[in-house]
Parts: sequence; structure tokens; C-alpha cells
Amino acid sequence: MPLSAPLPAAAPPDLPCYSLPVNDWWCPAYLHDRQDLLIAATKEHAQITVLSVLLGLLIALPLSLLARRLAPIESLILGGSTIIYTIPSLALFPLLVPFTGISKTTVVIGLALYTLTILVRNTLAGLRAVPDEVRESAAGMGYGSTRLLIKVELPLALPVIMAGLRVATVSTVALTTIGSIVAYGGLGNLLAEGVRQNFKAQILAASLLCVLLALVLDLVLMALQRVMTPWTWRRG
Repeated sequence: MPLSAPLPAAAPPDLPCYSLPVNDWWCPAYLHDRQDLLIAATKEHAQITVLSVLLGLLIALPLSLLARRLAPIESLILGGSTIIYTIPSLALFPLLVPFTGISKTTVVIGLALYTLTILVRNTLAGLRAVPDEVRESAAGMGYGSTRLLIKVELPLALPVIMAGLRVATVSTVALTTIGSIVAYGGLGNLLAEGVRQNFKAQILAASLLCVLLALVLDLVLMALQRVMTPWTWRRG
């Protein structure tokens, strides 16, 4: 009796482009199937970035005023903010963990400290760019030091401060990814996981969302600057 011919192998089912055997870089199916994960990571990334920059600004403003008033400690403040920026995040975050725990607060505080090197310098430069004759005129009109700062100096220094704020924000979007070492890195968590697993679609998607988030936040700050300082762009 002749042997029967072997049955043809069944065709494998269609695999998504992000499956391990395929593992494409560009994979719309991944964006669709994992959209909830991507949205949640982007929201966390944006929240950490905004909180960090706002905290950094709240710290930078009094430090800048102190540096302007007390010249002997200006170099100490500027140098200290620069030294903090040179501390690797792999060292800074573990230093904060005993005080803040493994939490989002650790990342926010660490990133806020990193923004100081930009925000302190720009705030100080903006305040010093206010013409002396403007201060003298305001003082002659009865402005006290606090009113002079709020009504005259800060508004005139705002373009320089906002320029530093935009740079600090874009920089913080990138640095937030490092928060993945304490599990609070937003899109950085997806990047770290993607790199470990060589998950190309996830790496590309998280990277593109980081770039998009940086662009959106920069545009928001640019629009805010135009609203707050209309005299700087209506010339001519």
C-alpha cells in the first residue's frame, strides 16, 4: 500500500506588526491596541513635567531675587544650581528616596532641581535687564520695593524669564524619562521596557510622543508669552 502524501502545513494566522516574530518599527496596530496605555503614560509624563517646572520656578524666583540683592552669594547660588545639574539622575533620585520614598514626588523634586540652572540664570538676567531709569521713574511715583517688583520689574523681565521657562520645559520632557528608574517616568517607563524587550513599535511610539509633548508644551508657553507680553511681538 503506497504511503499517503504528507498533509500541507496549515498557514499561520496573520500576526500583528508588533508581535515578536514581526516586530516592526512602524506599527499602527500597536497605536490602536495600546492606546489606553500610551494615553495614560503621556498624561503622567505631562503631569510630572508641568509640576517639576512650576516647582523649579517657585524656587528659582526667590533665589534670583536673593542673588540680585546680595552680590557676594550670587556666585554661590549660580554655582550651586550648576553643580546640581551635573549630578547624574541615577545618583540624585536614590539620594531623595529616603526622604520622599519611591514615588512621583521623588521625580518631581529631582527634576525641579535640574531646572534651576536655567531658570535662576534667566530670571536674574531678566531682572537685571530692566532699565535703571524705569526703576527710578517708578520709585519717583511712590512705588515701594514690592510693588516695583510686581508691577514693573517682573513684567519687563517676563520675556527673558519665559525664554528660560520654555528651554527648561523642553529639557524636562526629556529628563522625565529617567524617572523610570523609580517607576515614575511616564513615557520613560515604556521606553525602558521597550529597550529591555527590543520592542521596536513601543520604543518608536514613546519617543514620538515625547517629541510631540515637548512641541505642544513649547507652543502653549509661546502662546502664553504672547498673551502676557503683547508689546514684544506687536512692534512694526
